[in-house]
Amino acid sequence: MYGVDKGIGPLAGAVTLDRGDLIHPFQIEGVEVRGRLVRLAPSIDHILKSHNYPDAVSTLLGEALALVAALGGMLKFEGMLTLQTKGDGPISMLLADWRTGGDLRGYASFDAARLATVLATGPATLDRLLGQGYLAFTIDQGADMERYQGIVSIEGTSLAEAAERYFGQSEQIHASFRLAAGKREGRWRASCLMIQRLPQQSPIGAPPSPKDVEREDAWNRANLLIATVGETELLEPALEANMLLYRLFHEDGVRVYTPLPVQARCRCDAERVRTVLRSFGAEELADMTIDGRISVTCEFCSAGYEFSAEAVQISP
Repeated sequence: MYGVDKGIGPLAGAVTLDRGDLIHPFQIEGVEVRGRLVRLAPSIDHILKSHNYPDAVSTLLGEALALVAALGGMLKFEGMLTLQTKGDGPISMLLADWRTGGDLRGYASFDAARLATVLATGPATLDRLLGQGYLAFTIDQGADMERYQGIVSIEGTSLAEAAERYFGQSEQIHASFRLAAGKREGRWRASCLMIQRLPQQSPIGAPPSPKDVEREDAWNRANLLIATVGETELLEPALEANMLLYRLFHEDGVRVYTPLPVQARCRCDAERVRTVLRSFGAEELADMTIDGRISVTCEFCSAGYEFSAEAVQISP
């Protein structure tokens, strides 16, 4: 059984290139497991190429952006979801954020010499790239609402493991992830396959009912199935998203809902940058001024801005 909204589904005998930049929500029929399949292509290629990071940094940032898109697409309110890591490894900081409507952006800070040493002496695992530190998720619903933030220490060899630990420890939510990022035909792609177990309805402390046993079996089966998905399937343009979900869950049946769009979009502009500069003290601005001008590069999109000293209300 394969269920869809608005006629979205695999076409028998057809090969459809998955252009990406979509979040595909889905529900496994008859059981309390739902999920998201994120495929990113033009957006992630634009973001990563604008930074020109080493491949190991771009790969990890690509996974983070796919992860934050999967989680952000679940928000039921206007706001922003941010994933941030800080550690003492060669990649000292990673930041990816999602804004309602599908706007995605991110950047990383790293030490090139330390990164080269780590890559020359072993695998590019999460613990070796980030070192000791923390992973944080922040939800911001705007100026009139209090921000929510959850933090866990960085553990595990992959970002998927770290995210599962975060949700299990900080949110008490059963969630599993498969993440991948890499180049296909010279272009970056990224993907996240996420499943989530819906909250248990039985009273706390009650003995397991037949429904509870069925629910547990369904969750375990879904985890076994997504564990079979590798990087090739997640990133392959010729494997359309609906077909991948059908391959995985056709025995139970899977209902795929209307996909949500994603786009690379930074919120910087000249006026925002000018406002930030005006918040600095005169001495700090003087240190930034070279030949009467201040140059600023946006960390998210690498756009450059230049202002005269007078434009930010300081003397040259």
